[in-house]
Amino acid sequence: QVQLVESGGGLVQAGDSLRLSCAASGRIFSSFVMAWFRQAPGKEREFVAGLTKLSNYPSYADSVKGRFTISRANSGNMMYLQMNSLKPDDTAVYYCAGSPRLSTDPALYDNWGQGTQVTVSS
Repeated sequence: QVQLVESGGGLVQAGDSLRLSCAASGRIFSSFVMAWFRQAPGKEREFVAGLTKLSNYPSYADSVKGRFTISRANSGNMMYLQMNSLKPDDTAVYYCAGSPRLSTDPALYDNWGQGTQVTVSS
């Protein structure tokens, strides 16, 4: 299994920007798709953004389209989520994950990081 470690979360004001990072070890981003999920208190874990191994056709949840950008470093050992125009509704624990198949279902992802907290105040 690939070990994933998220970082970059914190407390920001609405409208601010934040960049999350996901460091990988083992088979570096060998999954067909790498993705970011988030989970707010009392809510189910939800898909945020995903990127195929070939870095083509990124996908985004409707709630973050135009504001968030998923990317992968050329070295292949880092993945990022650039979050702009943050809203209080973005408050959640953010996780990076990998799956052999393209999906927005968290059950199909077999590699997970420990999560990083993002809190957006009004």
